[in-house]
Amino acid sequence: HFYLCGLLCLASGSRLRQEDFPPRIVEHPSDLIVSKGEPATLNCKAEGRPTPTIEWYKGGERVETDKDDPRSHRMLLPSGSLFFLRIVHGRKSRPDEGVYVCVARNYLGEAVSHNASLEVAILRDDFRQNPSDVMVAVGEPAVMECQPPRGHPEPTISWKKDGTPLDDKDERITIRGGKLMITYTRKNDAGKYVCVGTNMVGERESEVAELTVLERPSFVKRPSNLAVTVDDSAEFKCEARGDPVPTVRWRKDDGELPKARYEIRDDHTLKIRKVMAGDMGSYTCVAENMVGKAEASATLTVQVVSEPPQFVVKPRDQVAALGRTVTFQC
Repeated sequence: HFYLCGLLCLASGSRLRQEDFPPRIVEHPSDLIVSKGEPATLNCKAEGRPTPTIEWYKGGERVETDKDDPRSHRMLLPSGSLFFLRIVHGRKSRPDEGVYVCVARNYLGEAVSHNASLEVAILRDDFRQNPSDVMVAVGEPAVMECQPPRGHPEPTISWKKDGTPLDDKDERITIRGGKLMITYTRKNDAGKYVCVGTNMVGERESEVAELTVLERPSFVKRPSNLAVTVDDSAEFKCEARGDPVPTVRWRKDDGELPKARYEIRDDHTLKIRKVMAGDMGSYTCVAENMVGKAEASATLTVQVVSEPPQFVVKPRDQVAALGRTVTFQC
C-alpha cells in the first residue's frame, strides 16, 4: 500500500509542477511626466505560477517601497504597480526621477519589463524673451515676440489683451511659435498685451507690452470753393483728426498768404479780410502728424465790381445845310 500511494503521490506532485510556468509581463510601465508633489503610478502586471513576486529597479538599483519601510512615499500595490504618494524633487535631491523597470520572479525564472522613464515637469519663472512695446499706424501689420520660460514639457504659448485671452479666431490674428501677428491693425487693437507660457505645472505671464495704434490725419471738414467780391472777407474751414492730434497749416499754392490781411483761428479756419483781385487762387489745408500727412484744397475766385459807365464826350445838337455831311462825336 505504501508503495502504491508513493507512486500516486509522486505522479500528482509532478503533474502540479508541470502546470507551473515562469513569469511573463502582461502590462509594461509607460513613460511618465509628472508635477513635483503630485501622485503618480508606474503600472506593471505579471503572470506566472506560482504567482511571481515583483520588485522595481531604478538605474540598476532596487527601489525601496513601503514593504521595506512603512514611512516610504513609494508603495508597491498588490497588482505589482509602483505608486508614489507624491513626487519628491528638489534642487539637490531628485530621488524619484529616473529610468525604472519592474522584475517579476518565481522559482522558474524572471521577467523584466520595458524601461519606463519618470520625469518631473518643470516651468521656470523667467521668460527667455519678454515682448516689447510696438507702435504702428492703422492698417499696418503689428508683430510681438516672446520666448517662454524653460520648461518640461516645453510650454505652449497663448496671449492675453487687457487681461482677457486673445481671440485667435479673428482671421487677422496669427499665433505661431512665440510670435503674435496682426495683419491689419485697427484702432481697437491698441492695448496691453501679455504672453502666457503654460504646461502641466501651471502658467507664467510675461511682462506687459503695449501696442499703440496711431492714425494718419484725415479730414472731418474740407475747405469749399469760394467766390467773393473785392473788399469782402473770405473764410475757408478745415477740420482734421488723427492720433497723435495733427497740426494744421495753410498755404497758397501760387504764392504767399496775403500779409497782414489773414488770420488762422483756433478751429483752423483761414479768414482773409478785404479781399483783392491778387488773392485769387488755390488755398491748401495741410494736416500732419508723425504718421503721415493729408492735404485738401479749395479755390478762391474774386469778382471785380465795375463802376457804372460815364460819357466822356456826349453828342451835340447840330444844324447843317441840305446835302452836307454831319458827324456826331460820342
